[in-house]
Amino acid sequence: MFDKNKRWMVVAILLLVTVILMACQGNGEIKGENEKVSIQDTSYQTISPENAKERIEKEEGIILLDVRTKEEYKEKHIPNSIQIAVDDLEEKVEEKIPDKNTTIFVYCRSGRRSRIAAEKLIEKGYMNVFDLGGIIDWPYETEKE
Repeated sequence: MFDKNKRWMVVAILLLVTVILMACQGNGEIKGENEKVSIQDTSYQTISPENAKERIEKEEGIILLDVRTKEEYKEKHIPNSIQIAVDDLEEKVEEKIPDKNTTIFVYCRSGRRSRIAAEKLIEKGYMNVFDLGGIIDWPYETEKE
């Protein structure tokens, strides 16, 4: 079997491997609804269409932010949303949404641009950012311009 020194070495190696594995766990992965995604000590959350609709109906002041292009927005968007393309977000968001404590539900077509936009909003200091994902998953009313 193992002598005393080898046992301690095995225990030390197992402890080291455990610490390394814990340190390497991925911060920033989106796994489920309302899970916080950290970016430099601030985070945004994901939100389902069902929870978003319920909050929109009950709470005042929530901004629905469509980060698709103007053309996509004109074809179909969630009522009462505002449009700022993800590529223009850093330049235009503070003009359209000056209060950084405003609750913002960000959406795009499929969820990729909304995630990028949520990260940009957090980097700009917005505190209540929710990634709604894509309009393709929105089962409720939409409108066109």
